[in-house]
Formats: sequence, C-alpha cells, structure tokens
Amino acid sequence: MNRLKHIAAELKEHAPFTAFGAGVGMVVMAVVCLTKPDPEVSHHTFHVLHPAHMLLSSIVTAAMFRLHRRGVRSSIVVGLVGAAGICAISDILFPYVGGTLLGARMTLHVCLLKHPWLVLIPGVVGATIGALTRRPTKCPHAAHVLISTLASLFYLMAFGVVDWLPVFPLVFVVLFIAVWIPCCTSDIVFPLLFVREGRHRR
Repeated sequence: MNRLKHIAAELKEHAPFTAFGAGVGMVVMAVVCLTKPDPEVSHHTFHVLHPAHMLLSSIVTAAMFRLHRRGVRSSIVVGLVGAAGICAISDILFPYVGGTLLGARMTLHVCLLKHPWLVLIPGVVGATIGALTRRPTKCPHAAHVLISTLASLFYLMAFGVVDWLPVFPLVFVVLFIAVWIPCCTSDIVFPLLFVREGRHRR
C-alpha cells in the first residue's frame, strides 16, 4: 500500500473515534451550559486538558514514527514537534476561528507563548514514552481524540463569549473538524511523511 492510500485508510478508520469524541463533547457542553459554573472553571479545565492532549499526542506521534522507522532520538523529535504545533491548532486555532464564525467574541490564548513549560514538558515526556515503548496506537489515539475534543470544547467556553445552546449543531461540526484533521495529521500523516515508501506496516 503506498503512502497516500495508507494515510487515507488511517483517516477513514479513525473518523469514528472523532465522531464519538465530538458527541461526548456535546454532552459535556450541554451540562456546563445548563449548570452555569464560574467561568474560571473552564479556564482551569482547559489548562489541564491542553497539556494532557500534548502528552497523549506526542506519545502517539512518536510511537507511529517508531513503528515504521528505527531511531529513538529522531522519534522523540518528531513526536515533540508534531504534537506541539498541531495541538495548538486543534485546541486553540480551530476553536478560535470556529467560535468567531459562530458569532462568539473569542480571545486568542496561545499556551506555548504564555506558559511554554505547560506544553513542552508533557510533550517531551510523551514523545519519550512513545519512542521507547512503540505501543500500538489505537487506544492512545482514542484517548487522544477524546481529550482533544474536550480541550477544544473548554477553549470555546473559556475564551469565547456567546450563548452556545442555539448553535449546538454547528459546535459539533467545529469540534469534529478541530479534532479530526489536526489529531490525525499529528498521529498519522506527520510521522508517515518521514517514512520511506514500502516501509508502512499495519
């Protein structure tokens, strides 16, 4: 199977994880919107979920790279770099743009710039775990997708001001896109770009 077919198959296979994660996110959002907790709760929750997302993403990215190519050091670098940028896109940029399109008054908050230790430490730890263990990636990917969905969701609520209930169906679309494209790029596409044709293994 050539690289493009392999990537397409992986994206298709992992789409259900993303839909499930987005569905769980919608339930969580409904509960939060109805209970109306202190806004600081969403801020603190996001700053727990975003580093957790970074940890899981770097594990999966490094493990996927290591499955197809030897080299612990290179796997750690690919895991860290692939996760750092793409987690920011998934948890921050896509929700920021999506929330703005839905009419929310969004604030751009980039954790890598505001408090880099919160992102880089989990990234290094996760990439090291993934590079050393080479574990199959489906279970970590499922957890990664769920955490990413919740991180995107709490970014919307922590850094966006709007009544979310009337735009609920569109929030599902935002969450799905914000998670599926960046997370699958981080876990699957990015590491496989560094692998030579003919070395893909399932």
